[in-house]
Amino acid sequence: MVSTKPYLIRAIYEWCGDQGFTPYLAVQVDERTRVPREFVRDGQIVLNVSADATHQMLMGNEEITFQTRFNGASFPVVVPVEAVLAIYARENGQGMAFEVSQEPAAAVAEAPPAEAAPPLADVAAGQEEAAPKRGAHLTRIK
Repeated sequence: MVSTKPYLIRAIYEWCGDQGFTPYLAVQVDERTRVPREFVRDGQIVLNVSADATHQMLMGNEEITFQTRFNGASFPVVVPVEAVLAIYARENGQGMAFEVSQEPAAAVAEAPPAEAAPPLADVAAGQEEAAPKRGAHLTRIK
């Protein structure tokens, strides 16, 4: 039986679009997650997945794939659905959080902090990453 998680992710994504909000995905990164490692912090990354920030977005039941730009360079992103920690609107933090196994298949080495390293950024617009605000309305699903 397929989990309800991919359906809930797609529903919140669609709701964000209908409301004119920017959908963000918080992701637990492991070896199956394809993202630029220099943007991974504490084993996680936050991605702007709006239609303006992505190209060729596919939200399947097993993985989410799309093309996006990091610091101006195109990058193919692959996120296993089971690695999604949350999907929420950047503007107000409303969305949904999910339980993710704390035992990833294998840990991923993060890029060492660099003095000139850019902050974790909104991948399309160059804005600083916006985590859900304190008191945000996230619903945790097990």
